[in-house]
Amino acid sequence: MIQASGARLVPFAGWEMPLQFAGVVKEHQAVRSGCGLFDISHMGVLRLTGETCSDHLQRLVPSDLHRIGPGEACYTVLMQADGGILDDLIAYDCGLRDGQSELLLVINAACAEADTAWLQEQLAPHGVMITDAKGDGVLLALQGPQAAARLAPLLGESTAAAMAGPDGTPLAALPRFGHRQLRLEGIGEGPAAGAEVLVARTGYTGEDGFELLLPSGEAGTALWQRLTESGVEPCGLGARDTLRLEAGLHLYGSDMDRSTSPLEASLGWLVHLEMPEAFVGRDVLERQTAEGLERRLVGLSLEGRAIPRAGYSVRAGCGSDDAVVGRVTSGSWSPTLQCGIAMAYVPPALARPGTELAVEIRGTPQPARVVRRPFLRR
Repeated sequence: MIQASGARLVPFAGWEMPLQFAGVVKEHQAVRSGCGLFDISHMGVLRLTGETCSDHLQRLVPSDLHRIGPGEACYTVLMQADGGILDDLIAYDCGLRDGQSELLLVINAACAEADTAWLQEQLAPHGVMITDAKGDGVLLALQGPQAAARLAPLLGESTAAAMAGPDGTPLAALPRFGHRQLRLEGIGEGPAAGAEVLVARTGYTGEDGFELLLPSGEAGTALWQRLTESGVEPCGLGARDTLRLEAGLHLYGSDMDRSTSPLEASLGWLVHLEMPEAFVGRDVLERQTAEGLERRLVGLSLEGRAIPRAGYSVRAGCGSDDAVVGRVTSGSWSPTLQCGIAMAYVPPALARPGTELAVEIRGTPQPARVVRRPFLRR
C-alpha cells in the first residue's frame, strides 16, 4: 500500500520505511492544517497478561501506573539500574480479560528485541506472560485537526453515537490518551469488513489524532486506501520528525538513551518519586534530585535561516573564545515557525529560557536562544 502511494523508501530499524510521499513540507503542513496518515507498523506492540501486570511493570518504570485505569494510557520510560533510559513507551491499560489483567505496550522498533528480552527476564518469573500483540497486523497514525472528522464516518452509526460527546460530536467521548476497541465499517471486503480496531487518541505530532492497531494487513491496506482516497495526505518519516520536533517530543536514541536519565532529558514530569513503590534506578533519580544535574535537555531557537543538525556543537556564545558547552541531539528547519529549532544538552546554569548561546554550523557560530518546549504551542 505504501509503494502504491508513491513513497520514497529508506531502511529503518530493519524495515523499509517511507521517508516522504509528496514532500516533507507538504506533508507537514497537511497535518498541521488538516489531516495526515502515517504507517507506523515498524513499532513494536507487546501484550502483558497476568494477575497484577501493573504492579510488576511498576518496578521497571518511574511513573505511577496506578494513576491510569481501563481504557486509559500513559507515556513513560523503561529504566536501568544506573538511571539510564532503556526505551520510551506508551502503556495502555486494557482492564480484565478472563480474570487476568492486560496491558499493551507500544515500544520503539530499534529497541523491540532488547525490550522484550528485558521484560521477559524481569516479569516472567512473576507470572506475567509477554506476547507479540501486533503479529501480522498494521499500526497506522491518523493525525491532524481533522482526524476525528475523517475517522468518524468509518465507525458506523451505532459506534459513532456511543462515542459522541454532549454536543453530539463523534469521538468526542474518547479523551486524550484514551483508547477503545471499535468496529470499522465499510473499509473493505473479507477479513477487512467490520474489522475490530484498537483506537487510541495518541500520537507523535502535537496535533489531535488517533493511532489505530488493525488485526491484519488486509484491514490496514483497506483503511489506508479508504482514507487516502478521501483526501487524507499520506505522510512519511521526514514529516513525522519535523512535526514531533516542533511539538518538543523526544526521539529515543537521539534526545535520550541509556546514558541519560529522565531528569537530564527534561522528563521530570513523568518521574513520580512521591509514590512509595521502589523501581529500577530510583536511587539514582533521588540522588540527582537532591544533588542537582550536570546537564539538561533544552530547546533552542536559531536566528535567520540557520538550520541546526544532530551532533552540532553548542557554544556559550558567538565569540571565537566561547567554549563548547553542549551538543545538538535533534535539529531541523521548522516549516510552521520558519526558523531553525533544536534540542540540546547544556549545563543547568545555561538552561534558563532566554539564555543566549550559539550553534556551530560549518565552522561558524550561529546565534541561538534557549526557549521553552514545545516550540509550537496550540
